[in-house]
Amino acid sequence: MNAFAPQRDEICRVGRSLFERGYVHASAGNISVRVDDGFLITPTDACLGFLEPDRLAHTDVSGQTLGGARASKTLALHRAIYAAEPGAQCVIHTHSTQLVALSLEGVWRADAILPPITPYFVMKVGRVPLIAYHRPGDPAVAGLVADRIAAAQARHAPIRAVMLARLGPNVWHDSPAGAMATLEELEETARLWRSTHPKPAPLTEAQIDELRSAFGARW
Repeated sequence: MNAFAPQRDEICRVGRSLFERGYVHASAGNISVRVDDGFLITPTDACLGFLEPDRLAHTDVSGQTLGGARASKTLALHRAIYAAEPGAQCVIHTHSTQLVALSLEGVWRADAILPPITPYFVMKVGRVPLIAYHRPGDPAVAGLVADRIAAAQARHAPIRAVMLARLGPNVWHDSPAGAMATLEELEETARLWRSTHPKPAPLTEAQIDELRSAFGARW
């Protein structure tokens, strides 16, 4: 039996679900999970809809290959997220249409690409900062994302996602299912924001405080 078979199967299940529902296309996007001796991550140029468990890249914590196919070029970014956020067990990156379109049109603010327009966005996602455009796989992005995570932790409002301008979101959570749900809520909020005219007013600070008190929202 292959090492980490349940985690491998879950990566493939999530990848197929995202592909079939249009969150990813072609070979765009990648998924990783933290395992006992390092990470599993989708191979470079792989289509998330047709992943094979045995071909997932297996690396140690330093990024050195332990088995499988060649790791995605975004491995350095995934490793930086795991190092900065101990609670992260899965990282998902997609080129989701609504979010990429939002970054092309112009985000709400650089420190929060979308305003707090629904309670579930505040509760399940929270603030999502924008990372200025860098080429795919640029190692400089890892440091920028780690800095955003550290800044949010210092505010006592940890983040669950960042938006890479012109490329798409990176989201993380304590499981692949949790990360996928975070991505879904983020993409749906972008769709709502882009499709409403006039734009809705954000929730008030009092309303956000209520979500913090009742549900532990991190905004």
